[in-house]
Formats: sequence, C-alpha cells, structure tokens
Amino acid sequence: MASIPRRQPKRLSKAQRRRLKARQARKAQDARGQLRQLHDRLPDRARQLLDSLAPAFTRPVFLRLVVLLLAAILTLGGRTVSNLLRTLGPLAPGHFSSFHRVFSRCRWRGRRLARALATAILNRFLPGGPIHLVGDDTVAEHPGPKVYGKGCHRDPVRSTHSFTTYRWGHKWVVLAVLIRFPFARRLWALPTLVALYLTEEENTKQRRRHKTPSQLLRQQVGALLHWFPDRSFVLAADGNYATHELARLAARFPGRLTFVSKFYPHANLYAPAPAYAGHGRPPKKGPELPSPATAVARAKKRQRLNVGWYGGGRRDVGVVTGTGLWYRSGEGTVPVRWVFVQDLTGTHRDEYFFTTDPGMSPAAVIATYTGRWNIETTFQELRSYLGLETTRGRCKKTVLRAEPCLFGLYTVVALLYASLPAKYAGVQVVDWPGKRDVTFSDAITAVRRWLWQQWVFAIPGHSEAFQKLPRSFRSLLLSGLAPAS
Repeated sequence: MASIPRRQPKRLSKAQRRRLKARQARKAQDARGQLRQLHDRLPDRARQLLDSLAPAFTRPVFLRLVVLLLAAILTLGGRTVSNLLRTLGPLAPGHFSSFHRVFSRCRWRGRRLARALATAILNRFLPGGPIHLVGDDTVAEHPGPKVYGKGCHRDPVRSTHSFTTYRWGHKWVVLAVLIRFPFARRLWALPTLVALYLTEEENTKQRRRHKTPSQLLRQQVGALLHWFPDRSFVLAADGNYATHELARLAARFPGRLTFVSKFYPHANLYAPAPAYAGHGRPPKKGPELPSPATAVARAKKRQRLNVGWYGGGRRDVGVVTGTGLWYRSGEGTVPVRWVFVQDLTGTHRDEYFFTTDPGMSPAAVIATYTGRWNIETTFQELRSYLGLETTRGRCKKTVLRAEPCLFGLYTVVALLYASLPAKYAGVQVVDWPGKRDVTFSDAITAVRRWLWQQWVFAIPGHSEAFQKLPRSFRSLLLSGLAPAS
C-alpha cells in the first residue's frame, strides 16, 4: 500500500523570517498591554492583595498568573488551564501556550509566594499574640500512568477502623493558619505552606533523602519560625504527626513554639534529672514514672471540665493529667504535659493528648487539639468548590505548582471575602433553617459575583450592555454565573 507523501514545509527567505518575527513581537507586545489593562482594571481591594504576591514572580509571569487565579475563582468545573482559558475567552490575551508555561516552564519561587501569603494573613488578622497553626495531609487522586510524584496512599477519609482504603495520587502535607473571622463562629484554616510527600521508592529512584510527612511538616514550621522571629506559634496536628522529632523542635524554641497532638498511652515518662554529682556523665532523666495508661487506671477521681470541642461546640469531659519527661532512646527527653480525656456523653472514644508546654491547662490542650478539625473542613471545601482533584498536569514543575496554588487560592478567596464591601458580602446565597454563619460556599459565590460585576462587566464595552439589562435579569444572570457550587 502506497504511503501518502509528506509535504515539505516551505522555506522562508530572510526577509520573510524577519517579517514573521516582527509580527510575532507585535502580537506579544499587544498581549502584554492587554494583560496590564486587565490588572489595572481590577477592584482596588483585589489588586492590593494580589500585588503583595508579585515579588515571587517576574512581571510577565505575574500578570498571567493573576488572570489564571481569577479564572480559577470564576470557573465552574475542572481547574485545568484549558478550562480556565475557556471561561475567560478573549479576556486571556496572547497564545494559550503562554498560560500553560506559567506552571510547566516559567521561573518563580514557591517559598517566596508562601511567605508573602503568610505575611498578608498575619498583618491583616493576627498583628499580635500567638499564632495557631494546624498541620495535616490529604490525598488528591490524580489519574495517569506518568504523573510525577504519584503513589498509593492510605485515604483517611474513606478508611474505617476495620477497613483501609488506598488511593493513587498525590499526598500533600499542609500547614494552615487558624483565623477567627467576624462572620463565622468556627475557626477557618487558611493554607499557607504545602509540600508533596514522595514515597520511599520514588525518593530512592531519584537518589534523594526520604522525608516522612512529619519531617516535611517540621520543615514548614521551621520556615515560619525563620520568617517571623518575633512571633510565637501553637501547632496542632493529629496522631500521625505525634512524633518525638516534632516535640524536640518545640523544645528547642521554648516560648516561641508549642506543640499539641495525640499521645501514646504507654509512653516512656521520667522524672526530672537529679543534680549532677560531679563525676561520670550528667544524668538526662530521673526515676521512671508510671505511663499515662497506668496513671489513669490508678486515678480514683477524674476532673470534670466543660471544654471546647469539635465543630466549635462545647462538651463535658472527665480529665486525668500529669507531667514528665518524654524519653526516646538516642533522642533525649522532652518535657510534656499529657491529658487523658473521657467524653461523658459517650459519643467519642477516650483519647490521650499532650503538649510541650507543661504549664498549659488541660482545657486549653483539648480546645487546641479539637480546633485542628477545621483543616478537614478546608480539604472538603477545596474539593467541592475549587476542584482540588481536577488538575491534569503530569510533569514535575506543573505538579509541584498547580495543586499548591489551589490551596493558596482558598486563602485568597477568604481574604477577598473578608475585605468585600457590605453590599456584596451581604448577598444571601445559600440559606437553611438555623444557619447563622457564613460558609465557604457563601464566600466564593460572593467573590465571584463581585468579580463579574466589578471586573468583567466593568470593562468598557461590557459595562454599557450590562447596565441596560433589567435589574431582575442582571440578578438572574449573576446567579447563573456564580452559583453556590
């Protein structure tokens, strides 16, 4: 069977190549001008927040990332770059490949971006006092045989005590700042630092030192301690991060870092070391103390407390507490206070918690740990409203940038909503009997409506046509463009 001959591309002369390059340069210059105009037409509150993130990028990359970020807020459905460009249409000037290269090839610094975002949060909402942090990980499913960093991880959301569920995808270790907004009773966990956990096999293949999730979280906390040397932090993490290594990090920074997590019922506890006798090696620990489980079994009476609980409520609990030096062979000792908690309503199993601040009250320990649950709400809302598992990048840079940007986008949406004018923030979006707080679905819907009205429909040529529409039809149009989903 005869094959179809391939047509050879026509060779261009030097003059034709020169004219082609000049035409491409004019198109690129026009695209840069349109990007600057889109940036300058942003509402002042949005432009001020986004400009604070600009030092992490070159100017051309920053302008394109702003367009992609706003498109990710306005888009309904998957957060692939192609779908974001489809939402904006002609509002995304230039060749489509220039937007894909923002994640896959362009040079920018993720750590500098995280620092700028953390600074914006602290300057606006936590100018003083201790900063409450929460650390956890989540598994984001990502199909494809050649996706960088993909592995088989336990899914804590779908797993039960009797059955373990595994998912193929990326495991992200997230460090978030807890913020109490005036429009909500519960704390909101705003992601600031995100790291990809690679399996031991993947690290061996890449000839890299393997890091566990707790070691990644330790690096993230260390970055915040370095960036904000005059601030103090209180970190809460679940039982997967209840490591002696993280406790030692807190012990290295007494007064600046306090660690709260679950504890081990049979942990090795010791009394403080006796005074040095003047000969031999100085002792590191004193006599062995009863383990928390033994101390609870011997306790004749349990202290009754009403403490803060999961979901922002309160609960009556029975408490047994004690102090000691938590010892691990080869790693030294850490002074801790452990707390045994019995839910008196009988709906929650007994738990052991600990803190690296022995002077912390049992009620404060329980309230700090149960406040950790707000990050689980953040993960659920990221999947429902920001398409966390819908990105489709597979190369290394795209994987390490696209999904962490979605975590950061959650924080950006919360900050934008907190700064909205009252007439936009007060729009009733989703309501039900007994609802008193603003949810993230309300926040992202209000921000979407604000951006459509004050950015897209405010562009010359769009604003005149939009203002001619009847008020009821404008409201119906905005409800379709910015639904609570």
